Amino acid sequence: MKLLWSFLVAIATVVFTAFHTNQLQSLVSYLPLKLHTTTTTTTNMSVPRTIRQVFLAIEQAEGAAPGPFLMLDHFTIGKGAGFPDHPHRGQETITYLLSGGVDHEDFAGNQGTIGPGDLQFMTAGRGIMHAEMPHENEDGSPNVGMQLWVDLPKPLKMCEPRYRDLRAAEIPLAKLDGGRVVVKVISGQSHGVDSVRDLAYTPVWLLDVTVRPGGRIAQPLPLGWNAFAYTLSGATVFGSADHTQLVQEFHNVVFDQPGDFVEASVPDTAAAEARFILVAGQPLDQKVVQYGPFVLTSQEEVYQAMLDYQTASNGFERSRGWESEIGKRMAF
Repeated sequence: MKLLWSFLVAIATVVFTAFHTNQLQSLVSYLPLKLHTTTTTTTNMSVPRTIRQVFLAIEQAEGAAPGPFLMLDHFTIGKGAGFPDHPHRGQETITYLLSGGVDHEDFAGNQGTIGPGDLQFMTAGRGIMHAEMPHENEDGSPNVGMQLWVDLPKPLKMCEPRYRDLRAAEIPLAKLDGGRVVVKVISGQSHGVDSVRDLAYTPVWLLDVTVRPGGRIAQPLPLGWNAFAYTLSGATVFGSADHTQLVQEFHNVVFDQPGDFVEASVPDTAAAEARFILVAGQPLDQKVVQYGPFVLTSQEEVYQAMLDYQTASNGFERSRGWESEIGKRMAF
């Protein structure tokens, strides 16, 4: 599994703690979406965003940074692995499946499956306990995807949990530069194309961009939002004019906050197209205090979350004695 704890300045990394029954079992470093209706366009007076930092996406130590992002995980999961029963409070997660299949089941009786190109948006709110387990594909291929963790605004930390699925066929496409650029508008806007619906509480844009050789895109972003790109494949040139940088796959590109748009291109001499995920989010003016899957704004709230989970109360009532069926696939 590739763990992308890469946002040392503009994107925070956090810690995800795997829970099974009522005991902590392991700690792994983790990094934090909502449709925003801001209309953005580029004009002759628009200012491109500059690159703050580019680095290979490898596991990083926990750090502090402006919200709303907490973690990005580019996962590859095979047989006998997955995410068995575990709780959450105070954040949202967005799972984007690139290949294979992932099943979901929670203590409220919700269950479902996402396939290639599908997304699931989960709002933990006051408390959820669930399992996420990959399919065992007939050809033996692994299940590959991305999961983004997003902080919730303090007033929504104790909202009721919910799920929204977005199927690949529902995602609108923006095609530009003579068809050399295709943007899957998962959340947000791109060149006159809006995403289909509100999927998360925290304002975030999520765009899946493919650029063929010779293609170029200038993607407007809401003013004042934090933004980064993660390169899935190929080599992409980010930046404008004399301030450009060629970025290879599996790298993170963190952009400075000032500016109106992000520019990306692929040289016409390139041997292959490039693909990257562009993410932007509205910063939250609040403290982030996290212990494992509990993301709150004070130590006292974190202690309370742990107590509520251990005593099956205040949002975790249905966790008492609950065990998912799909979690039993896990090989210990």
